[in-house]
Amino acid sequence: MTTEALTPIAQGFTGAAPFDLAAVYAREFDWVWHTLRRLGVAQRNLADVTHDVFVVVHQRAHTYDPARPLRPWLFGVAYRVAKDHQSLGRNRNESVGDAVEAVDSAPAQDQRVEQSQARELVLHALQSLDLERRVVFILHDLEDQPMREIADALDVPAKTLYARLKVAREQFVAAVRRLRMQRGEQL
Repeated sequence: MTTEALTPIAQGFTGAAPFDLAAVYAREFDWVWHTLRRLGVAQRNLADVTHDVFVVVHQRAHTYDPARPLRPWLFGVAYRVAKDHQSLGRNRNESVGDAVEAVDSAPAQDQRVEQSQARELVLHALQSLDLERRVVFILHDLEDQPMREIADALDVPAKTLYARLKVAREQFVAAVRRLRMQRGEQL
């Protein structure tokens, strides 16, 4: 029987500490779930696509450099899995009308409605960005990742990512304005 069959640990680089998939799964599951949601994966597919991300993480654990932060590497995996998922014919042109996740805290009802509407607005605005720009926007502006790490995780030159980020910011602001006008809100 192999060592891999005895334990859920995937081996990392030779000589490096083992990559503990169970620990990564437990610690990062919620983050991956929310990341996939931001990337446009429909609510009904999140469980399956999140599982797919961790299958790929297990398969690619040997490529992770433990000297680097884990989340940008995980984001790169999640991005590629989400992109593959969305390229399937059955997932194209999906409506973003899925229910927004319920808020766990106990603020007043009107505050919960406002939070839900704001979250829905952000998700709809994110959906208006093409995936390559959305990824940079999410990682840099929402996840506060340094551009150097994003470039390494996505294997794209930093200058290209800065250009995508600039356009993404402009398109995001325009999308938020457009959506608020559609709702009849004051700008």
